[in-house]
Amino acid sequence: MVQHHHIEGYENFVSFIEDFKPEGDLVIYFSGTKEENTGESWCDDCQRAWPVISKVLKTANPMLNFVYVEVGDRPTWKDPNCPFRKNPSTKLMVLPTLMKWNTPKRLNGDQCEKEELVKMLFSEDDDDD
Repeated sequence: MVQHHHIEGYENFVSFIEDFKPEGDLVIYFSGTKEENTGESWCDDCQRAWPVISKVLKTANPMLNFVYVEVGDRPTWKDPNCPFRKNPSTKLMVLPTLMKWNTPKRLNGDQCEKEELVKMLFSEDDDDD
């Protein structure tokens, strides 16, 4: 079964990545923080992408580690100095972003809503392995 992890905020993300030693691939989904009153991300694109990603996760390799990262509220994300934007490992420019950690594989924005692209990102046939 896919191992799910949920992280809120930049500092928690950095701590998790520093300490985590996954067996299998690590896929990270960056989304706007969920609003308390709705339980949904403030980011409309993230709301549209999540059902697609969630569906693909149900059939993903059980050795996969999946991390759902909430980057913050809208003002935090929109700040040009948002640490998720500045971090050389994440280089986030748009939400949502789905990436296979330590590989060039990444989907940005509405690409995360395309089931075939999400399946390809989750696949194991990496040329770089």
